[in-house]
Amino acid sequence: MTTIPFNKPFLAGKELTHIADSVASGKISGDGIFTKKCHAFFEERFGFQKVLLTTSCTDALELAAILCNIEAGDEIICPSYTFVSTVNAFVLRGAKIIFADSDPNTPNIDVSKIEALITPNTKAIVPVHYAGVACDMDPIIALAKKYNLFVIEDAAQGIDSFYKGRPLGSIGHFAAFSFHETKNIISGEGGMLTIRDSSFNNRAEIIREKGTNRSQFFRGEVDKYSWVDIGSSFLPSDIIAAYLYGQLEALDNIQEKRKSIWNYYYENLKTLQNKGQCKLPYIPEYATNNGHMFYLLCNSLEERTLLIKHLKEKNIMAVFHYLSLHKSSYITNLTGTQSTDLSQADRYSDTLVRLPFFYELTEKELSYICTSIIEFYS
Repeated sequence: MTTIPFNKPFLAGKELTHIADSVASGKISGDGIFTKKCHAFFEERFGFQKVLLTTSCTDALELAAILCNIEAGDEIICPSYTFVSTVNAFVLRGAKIIFADSDPNTPNIDVSKIEALITPNTKAIVPVHYAGVACDMDPIIALAKKYNLFVIEDAAQGIDSFYKGRPLGSIGHFAAFSFHETKNIISGEGGMLTIRDSSFNNRAEIIREKGTNRSQFFRGEVDKYSWVDIGSSFLPSDIIAAYLYGQLEALDNIQEKRKSIWNYYYENLKTLQNKGQCKLPYIPEYATNNGHMFYLLCNSLEERTLLIKHLKEKNIMAVFHYLSLHKSSYITNLTGTQSTDLSQADRYSDTLVRLPFFYELTEKELSYICTSIIEFYS
């Protein structure tokens, strides 16, 4: 058996044709024809009020942080079990990160722990929809209204996933998506900001265009453009958007395939969960499964290490995921150890292992992976 990688980029349709068309159009910088097509797709398909493609999910989060006027002294509540980009966007603005623990059933933020962390300095809550499975958003929105806070959804993994029928990314004030090559819909690198309140639209465009009102100028709304606010260069090349649009055209096919891979894993490995040998992903009743990732929860760090080693010997590349951010050297050097109990975040850090998951994964490969895992536990 040749090596089964953890991830593999793929072509789903007309990506290369669209890239050629973008070049032929004479404009491959930001906000070209395919950027506009992607914006229209997301706004029509998911009903997002406003979307802006960015060069990464990290950039989308940084854009949201500027829109929220995050500054030194502000506090941001987010899970410890997440990628560093979730918090970096706010640290760059001078904010202090207040970490919340994960839920016992999913790696998402434990909503019951949030209110105790709110202080007069709290400015925003950043829930992360881990593996594309929705956080319990209604209580989070209720807290935000009670304490006048922003909610910024980290929906990096949440494309085409829903909370009580509402698309992820449409619930908070802002949301950030990723199109990194490990995601469901890819463009190599790439991201997107969604905005729920139209009063932020103009400033978002200005910040994204280096602090200029260039977008308004191109629409004929002003006779010249100038520097009017802080900003950065958050626009992706239209070549990236062209690749992305080819993926979006194949969204339903991609999602059908990914969900079938997820279901194959679940059906073939659930006997291990029934025996108490490991745990499989849990999907709450308010959430949907977008087939982003399949993971196992081992019973200990030692067991996970041995499982990954066993699979590597079988030429299967399985990997662990995040290390709890509250234990990172940067945070501990900056603020010392947080006193709040974050034991669930540490549990996911120590025991979660992600299995190979990509569009072109075959049933033969899936069968081999599952057989190898069952062999390990037997």
